[in-house]
Parts: sequence; C-alpha cells; structure tokens
Amino acid sequence: MRASLSVTDLSFAWPDGSPVFSGLDLGIGPGRHGLVGLNGSGKSTLLRLIAGELTPQGGTIGVDGAVAHLPQDPGAEPSQTVAEVLGIAGTLAALARVEGGSTTVEDFDAIGDRWDIAERTEAGLSRLGLGHLGLDRTVASVSGGELVLLSLVARLLTRPSVLLLDEPTNNLDAAARDRLIDIVASWKGTLLVVSHDRQLLNAMDDIGSLRGGSVRWYGGGYDDYEAAVAVEQEAAERAVRAAESDLRAQKRDRIEAESVLATRRKQGEKAWAEKRMPKIAMGNYKRRAQVSAGKLRGVHDDRIEDATARLAEAEELVHDDREIRVDLPDTVVPGGRDVLTLDGVRPAYGELTIDLAVRGPERIGLTGANGTGKTSLLRTITGELEPADGAVRAYVPLRYLPQRMDLLDGTLTVAENVARIAPSTTENERRAQLARFLFRGRAADQPASTLSGGERLRATLACLLLAEPAPQLLLLDEPTNNLDLPSIRHLVEALESYRGAFIVVSHDERFLDDLELTRRIDV
Repeated sequence: MRASLSVTDLSFAWPDGSPVFSGLDLGIGPGRHGLVGLNGSGKSTLLRLIAGELTPQGGTIGVDGAVAHLPQDPGAEPSQTVAEVLGIAGTLAALARVEGGSTTVEDFDAIGDRWDIAERTEAGLSRLGLGHLGLDRTVASVSGGELVLLSLVARLLTRPSVLLLDEPTNNLDAAARDRLIDIVASWKGTLLVVSHDRQLLNAMDDIGSLRGGSVRWYGGGYDDYEAAVAVEQEAAERAVRAAESDLRAQKRDRIEAESVLATRRKQGEKAWAEKRMPKIAMGNYKRRAQVSAGKLRGVHDDRIEDATARLAEAEELVHDDREIRVDLPDTVVPGGRDVLTLDGVRPAYGELTIDLAVRGPERIGLTGANGTGKTSLLRTITGELEPADGAVRAYVPLRYLPQRMDLLDGTLTVAENVARIAPSTTENERRAQLARFLFRGRAADQPASTLSGGERLRATLACLLLAEPAPQLLLLDEPTNNLDLPSIRHLVEALESYRGAFIVVSHDERFLDDLELTRRIDV
C-alpha cells in the first residue's frame, strides 16, 4: 500500500477572519510522520483540511488514496451502539438478511465488498483489547479510552491509505497505548500523527515542527527532534548575544562620534567669535564641517540600522514558547480539614467500589485500566451521576474538568464564557486572568467554537478557577490531553502552587510523577 500527501500554497482563516495558514506547503510520502507545535498553531486544523472536513480559502491538497481521520474527541451519542460507532451496523444487518435468503439489490449494495466485515471487526477489536465489547453495547457504558480505540477500529475498517491521528493516546491506559503504538509501528501507508505523547512520537520516522505557518522536518523520533532543536536554539541564542553586542558597540561608536563632532563645533564657534580667519574662509569651513558631520552621522546610523536588523533576524530564530501562566485563586485548605468522604461508593458505570477520605490540601492520583469507572466516579462526586451504592459527602466548593471539555458555550467568546460563570468579576479582572492563560487582547474575543484542543483546555481551566465560589477541591479528568509539552510542564507548576485539594485521573505517568502526589490510588 503506497500513498502520498501534498499541500501547496494552502491558505485558511476562520469565519471571523482569524488567519491560520497563508501559503503553507507540505509534502510527505509513505511512513510514520509526527507533527508537533504549540497549542493553537493549527495542527488539528491542518488534519481537518487534509481530511476534507474544512475547506481552504486557497491552495490545493492532494492525496493519493483514501483518507481516514481520527479527531481528538471522536464523540458519539450515548445511545449509539458499538456497531454504529464502528459504522458496520447496516452492513451486518444486510449480511444477516442475505444469509436468511434475501436477494434484494439494496442488501447487496449495502454489503459491497465487505463480506468479511464481521471477521475483520472481531480481529480489529481483539487487537486493541476490545474483544469484550458486544456490538450491541451502548456508548454510555463505554469509557473515554475505549471510545477512542473503537473510533480507531472504525477508521481502520475502511482500509485507508492515509491515516490522520489527532492525539490518539488521550485517555488510554498503558496497555491500550502499547497496542496503539504496535499498530503505528506496523503501518505500511502514510501516517500523520499529532501528539504530545513522547512514547508515540519516538515511534515516528520523522517529526515536523509547525511554527509560524510553516513545517520544518527533523529525522528520527521525538528525542532526536528535541536534541536537534536544542543545538539549533543554542546557536540561535549565541547569534542573539553576538548581535546584541554588535548593536551596543555601534551605539557606543555613534556616541563617540557625536562627542567628536561636538568638540569640533565648539572649536569652530570659538574661532568665529575670535575672528581668527577671514569671513569667507570661516563660511567654507562651516559648510565642510556640516557636510562631514552629516556623512559621519549617516554612516553610524546605517551601521546601527544594520545591527538592529541582524538582531531582529537572530531573535526570530529563538523559540519563544509561551506557557500557561496560572495565578490560582487563594483557596487554602488547612491541614486536617475534611474535604471529601466516599463511603462504599460504587458508580453507576464500571466495576470499582471505593472508600476514601480526603483531608487538607491533599493531591491524589487515580489510575487504572480503561473501563474501570474512574470518570464515572468523578461524575458521581460532582452529583452528575447517582451512585449505584454508597454515599458521597463534599465539604468544600468543588469544580470538575471533564475529559471532553464540554463546559464552554461555543457561541460565546472566551471572555464571555468566563463572564457567564463569574458574573461578579469586572472586565479588567477577567481579562487579567485570561492573559495568564495566554488569551491576551483579541485572543480573549475568539469564539469558543474555533479553539484548538489545548486552547479549549486553557479556557475551561480559566473558567473553573474564576468560578464563584472559588474551588477548594478540583476534580481533573485527563487534564494533559491535547496540551503541548511546554504547557504540560507549566500545568504541573500551576497545580503545585494550588493550595486546595485535587483528585486527578490520568494515564500520563510522567505527569503524575512530576506532580509529587500525596498518594496514588490504583482502581
């Protein structure tokens, strides 16, 4: 299976006029290609453009073969069955009718060339550890990680030549991540993966860095990319220091030249006052001095201008990767204070039953395989779901960050969403807080529907922390999903500075280790 993908002179902007790409060129052949970049740089938008889900304003996109796209949040109606998510319900029904004797053209058209769909589906589900899921099971009883894998199986069943994956390891436990990476490692067509998962990115043949509307490629996996960028950045920073030194030297020379000119001017003024030479000669001398001074100033001005330009060019090569800068509200929970108790709580979905007492500013990590009920437990703590058994008691204000980040109203701007949940705050207070989450100036006026995955998380987190009353207990469900690596590092710092309690569900082992949790609970 051979495939190629090309993007030529691509231009795209959102309906409000916000530009994303202008003249983007991209070309990749068969192999495994990773795509990285800061949140909001356009990675997910690029995949949607290639998949035909968005229409560019200019340029061309060429794909050799069929395309399948797995978005960050595949989404599905809770009432849908596994077969419907896989896109095979109609085909299976037609097969059943044909096996029962039907000879209608409609049934044969519904089957097409997919006579082996049942066998391929069984093999695909088994390969990703989903063999236990019945085809008539509803999405409401499936975990977020299982839904991601189901959606991947659905794409693989279409036998694409070009596969586009957007943060495919989100919500996956360690075993599921390993299975997905096995599929990636054995992929024979063209694969383009947007991810912040180091393990997955290290399985790539090369890494593309999307920055400033263009893509630069680096051979090898993420570790190789990071090493190459470190060397480039060290050289770029040296160039900046050299350019700064040259600019300072040129400015010093300009000052010294002005000092020389000032001395000459004083000498000329003294000679004029003492009438030490004829008037005509004095006039000629003055004109020559003015011309000479003008030339000298021009030379130094040109040198300063050149040095300034070289500094600007050098600075452009240095990555200024902005990070989330969170100033969390003062939500101190004294040591020993009761925050939350769970007495024999069994969520409506999943298999776990748990007793838990949270006191003081504890930070607790909740881990376990997909489908055990971790997300259902968090929803039970918030009161969104009734427990199948047991009792939940929360003693402080709490806020919940769900996996799907569906707290924002897509018809409102980022600033309007914050105003909706914190009506007593002033416009300046909201803008100041949003700036710490990188929504500065016009960025705070973006409609929530146009935000990237990482931007949605930042906006949602800002809303939670500005909510009234301010939370003393945070419930975080896979908070690193869709965040770039610099933002993950700063999110760790932000949570370390938070003085309330939190419970975090995550499969990101590095993230959990960095949090220095009070305790970890494996369910």
